[in-house]
Amino acid sequence: MQESENKLIEAATMARERAYAPYSNFQVGAAVEGESGDIYIGCNVESASYGLTVCAERVAIWKGISCGEKRFKQIAVVVDTEDLTPPCGVCRQIIWEFCGDVPVILSNLEGKSEIIRMSELLPRAFDSKFLK
Repeated sequence: MQESENKLIEAATMARERAYAPYSNFQVGAAVEGESGDIYIGCNVESASYGLTVCAERVAIWKGISCGEKRFKQIAVVVDTEDLTPPCGVCRQIIWEFCGDVPVILSNLEGKSEIIRMSELLPRAFDSKFLK
């Protein structure tokens, strides 16, 4: 792993500690690197009305957007599972929308990591080119 990837994993791990997951106990942290080089973090936030729960990946991207970023270079997702956990379908769409075919770093608390491209996670993605 390169230094920038390790920094993203560290930031996502820190964000994971801030997750609000009293119902599932499934804490997720994410960190996204903007084109500026700045890193934005996010954690999942659950609601008793489950449909209102927000994933860490979307929080990180929206935080970057609210700070003025428009595009992102890469994203890391950290979960405390033995098997590396990819983003959900909704997050895959949002990642594609704002990041395109970026590297997605999947990591766990045991130090296991894998890098996969968004095009592998979301083949034949829907995006603005279909909105003619």
